[in-house]
Amino acid sequence: MRFMLSHCCYDAIPTSSKLVIFDTTLQVKKAFFALVANGVRAAPLWDSKLQSFVGMLTITDFINILHRYYKSPMVQIYELEEHKIETWREIFLKCSNSLISITPEASLFEAIYSLLKNKIHRLPVIDPESGNVLHILTHKRILKFLHIFGAMIPKPRFLQKRIEEVAIGTFSKIATVMETATVHDALTIFVERRVSALPVVNEQGKVVALYSRFDVINLAAQKTYNNLNMTMRDAIASRSCCMEGVLKCYPHETLETVIDRIAKAEVHRLVLVDQEDIVRGIVSLSDLLQALVLTPAERLPGPLCCWCWMPPAYYPSTPEELTMYPG
Repeated sequence: MRFMLSHCCYDAIPTSSKLVIFDTTLQVKKAFFALVANGVRAAPLWDSKLQSFVGMLTITDFINILHRYYKSPMVQIYELEEHKIETWREIFLKCSNSLISITPEASLFEAIYSLLKNKIHRLPVIDPESGNVLHILTHKRILKFLHIFGAMIPKPRFLQKRIEEVAIGTFSKIATVMETATVHDALTIFVERRVSALPVVNEQGKVVALYSRFDVINLAAQKTYNNLNMTMRDAIASRSCCMEGVLKCYPHETLETVIDRIAKAEVHRLVLVDQEDIVRGIVSLSDLLQALVLTPAERLPGPLCCWCWMPPAYYPSTPEELTMYPG
């Protein structure tokens, strides 16, 4: 796609944003409290001994620590209270884990490729000359950039197809959690299924809320991480931010409608439901970027070009058809 290849990562960096950096000698508990206080979801890690960035501290680390060391509400989680970031990295990683980053001059296509192929949600943009982190690029930021500035280019025909036709998303073995289950049950699903959010369902199977990895950080904000036996119903009711229900989409809605809804709401996913509010799937930012950018591009012979957004059925087969797909 010409748009993705012709725009670099620097283009997608906002004029103003917050960036938090942690030294690996900082206590894990203080680091997570700092994430909450600054309203960020991840922070690059600086190793003073190596004089370089060595990784990222994310909410996933918080989840892994809680899941690994939690015993009961009566037992303090020593590892969270006392460990330094470098100690946690040594225990959990058990091997060298180099930081995946990208340069400001790299194309947005390269950024999407790196995010999806490495199965990461945050990609530090690092200046090769100074070594400074300029921004943390995410799926959401890239889609928002595309949604705003991509309006200037013609839209592919397949955006008018219904979700049930294009089958973009996850539609089988959907990870959900009962509202009567405990928070620890939810953490177990996060770790074992490696999902980023869980539809919370009632006894009838209807979705009543969405519990994401980001919600787990509220346990740090409210200092309730030592009581993971609370029910999902209680955890959702105690969320510090006001949630306006579950953002959903339906099988009959078009791909363009789904993209617009995600971009405008600035969320990471929509829950696909039927008319009875029964969960039928999840459509995430990763699913959209994979289907719109990478999958078509990987199937094309030769160099990537302007039609890499198109599913196989729409690939141009003759020279004359190439003129039908500008931009």
